[in-house]
Amino acid sequence: QVQLVESGGGLVQAGGSLRLSCAASGRTFSNYAMGWFRQAPGKEREFVAAISGSGGSTYYADSVKGRFTISRDNAKNTVYLQMNSLKPEDTAVYYCAARAGMVLTTSGRYVYWGQGTQVTVSS
Repeated sequence: QVQLVESGGGLVQAGGSLRLSCAASGRTFSNYAMGWFRQAPGKEREFVAAISGSGGSTYYADSVKGRFTISRDNAKNTVYLQMNSLKPEDTAVYYCAARAGMVLTTSGRYVYWGQGTQVTVSS
């Protein structure tokens, strides 16, 4: 069992930055690929970014590439999402998720989920 707790969401103006954190507990963190997903009101949950257990491989949705950076600190059992040049369309609840083994970009393949943190970008 893996427990995930996100933090760092909030209200920011367009063009601003936020850094989300996701603290994990329960199992050997480096054994788990981690992903960030988001869900805006009335829309389906979508992939944002993912990182392998070692941190050596990262993947991004086209909509955030060049603006968001995913990273992890396995010593602290934490994964981060640095979000720069935020746009109003980035407004959503952001979730972190974990899965054992290979990093994937499909939400249905992730087993463990956090409770989500709200990010609101004003224009």
